[in-house]
Amino acid sequence: MAAVKVLQWGFGAMGSGMAKLVLEKKTLELCGVVDMREDYIGKDAGDILKREKTGAMIYNNFEEAVEKTSPDLVILATGSFTKEVYPDLERIINKKIDVITIAEEMAYPWAQEKELANKIDDLAKANDVTVLGTGINPGFVLDALVIMMTGVSHNIEYIEASRINDLSPFGPTVMRTQGVGTTPEEFAKGLENGDIVGHIGFPESIHMVANTLGIELDEVKQEREPIISNVYRETPYVKVEKGMVAGCRHIGYGIKDGNTVIKMIHPQQVLPELEDINTGDYITIKGTPEINLSIKPEIPGGIGTMGMAVNMIHLVKESGSGLKTMADLPIPRMIR
Repeated sequence: MAAVKVLQWGFGAMGSGMAKLVLEKKTLELCGVVDMREDYIGKDAGDILKREKTGAMIYNNFEEAVEKTSPDLVILATGSFTKEVYPDLERIINKKIDVITIAEEMAYPWAQEKELANKIDDLAKANDVTVLGTGINPGFVLDALVIMMTGVSHNIEYIEASRINDLSPFGPTVMRTQGVGTTPEEFAKGLENGDIVGHIGFPESIHMVANTLGIELDEVKQEREPIISNVYRETPYVKVEKGMVAGCRHIGYGIKDGNTVIKMIHPQQVLPELEDINTGDYITIKGTPEINLSIKPEIPGGIGTMGMAVNMIHLVKESGSGLKTMADLPIPRMIR
């Protein structure tokens, strides 16, 4: 079987990690990288990854990269929102290339961008390609894993899932959207003007779970508040002084007939262990039978996102055309 040729678009914290993982898989080939940083252009990806030469060159032009490398699939790691990544998705799809994106809203874009989601689906089908949005969350912990756990259920009354995680592996984009490193006043202002959004993906995860299980929600509500640090914290991407914001406590509610039927809780911050906070992933399903899943510590966010994107490559290549979700494809599994 010929290796799947993968073009990595976006070479930041997540993109470079996914490129490294692709290089470890015998059934995958990193054929090139697209990134806008001038000091990267024309270099071998191995130069940036600080390893031996890979033969995968870095381009600042997608069309040139496609012409030179003829990829089978693109991993897109350039943004979080459906509207933000749509222009690049359109370019990829029109080249008749399958694509996996880690843009959070693309995990279930019908939740907030129904018209655009349908447009992507139609375009993908017209070009006979597959589009998938995935990651650790959304994409796995608070949606795909929840759905999988309901496979033993006779009936379900209420679902609650929470993820207490460490944001430290993520890059500047995530730090900005979470408000990490801001003052409480700046955090409040950022929530008002939309610069700070907290966790991106609650509407997507809640609707994915609900729609898969046939639950017709009336609405999804969200609450956000800053997590104020009592100690100094520092990552490669941000510095947080005492009294500044270390993260965001975010809760989402899926409501039907005035009652919360799905609740998702996601307090995420950088270096939570500095304040003796233990990370973990938890799922509770009330019904028959009652199910309680506890994973401690959390599944690492950065590593998990890289793994999900890369490990879904063969499943995407084997699926039918169109815009897919994690609920549409077979159970994810590691590529050896």
